[in-house]
Amino acid sequence: MAVNYGTKYSVGKGSLNIYTEGVGDITIVFLSGGGVTSPVLEYSPLYRRLSDTYRIAVVEKSGYGMSESTGTQRTVENMVNESREALKKAGIMPPYVLAAHSYSGFEAIYWANTYPNEIKAVLSIDMGLPDTAAEMGKVMTEEKRLRANEKNKKLFAKIQKRGLLAKLAKKLTVDVSGLMSSDHLSDEEKTLYADLFYRNITNEEVFEENMNLVSNAEKAGKTGMLSVPAFFYISDFKAPMKEGTWKEYAIKYAEKIGAQYKITDKGHMMYTKIPDEMAESFKRFLARI
Repeated sequence: MAVNYGTKYSVGKGSLNIYTEGVGDITIVFLSGGGVTSPVLEYSPLYRRLSDTYRIAVVEKSGYGMSESTGTQRTVENMVNESREALKKAGIMPPYVLAAHSYSGFEAIYWANTYPNEIKAVLSIDMGLPDTAAEMGKVMTEEKRLRANEKNKKLFAKIQKRGLLAKLAKKLTVDVSGLMSSDHLSDEEKTLYADLFYRNITNEEVFEENMNLVSNAEKAGKTGMLSVPAFFYISDFKAPMKEGTWKEYAIKYAEKIGAQYKITDKGHMMYTKIPDEMAESFKRFLARI
């Protein structure tokens, strides 16, 4: 039985894949973190526990999952507008609740503040924030990010061959979130997940997003603080910073905007470890907005 992976919609010079499931008055749109090679499968442990109450839409950005390159620069405004276009072509109309993981936090902030009538709330899955990225940029300068990208391109090209190096690096690559060693996916889904991982790890879009980390965060920050209701799941992710920590910046931001938040020690990809807890927390939050 083939895995239901979604439908592609023409955007720019390519197409974006959107997967949907569930029904409800609220639509939760999942936005993936940087380099997540199969968003549809990656976040399934969490959204499968929400789709009994809400309609779920997982948008795979240009170069991610089954999506094709749209041929545009990886700026926050392009990524947001391409997601908006694909959703509307799919007949999934706003308002939305955005469930944003990691780097897609910049997209969530930009989207919610630039198009306020389209966003009802934000569910932060340890999402990146403008101040966090600015601090990271002091350590990982543009020059250092460029060198890291070039190094990773060569390394990933070797891993892509699925030989001994790929096996040795499994816990740091294809199973970095713990999804492949969990029981959240069927055997068929795990096969597809691995195929997409090794196919997509060298995609230029991911490397370009990494280079645009600071500029995209700045653009998001210039739109202001989040003004919609928000719930933050915050981890102790060890991001490279000179001052402060990922967790401290997230708590400060959440408190400043009056958001609810929860601290977890289950890592940056906690959705594979505590999906039941997260789903219940999000449901309680959404029931009150």
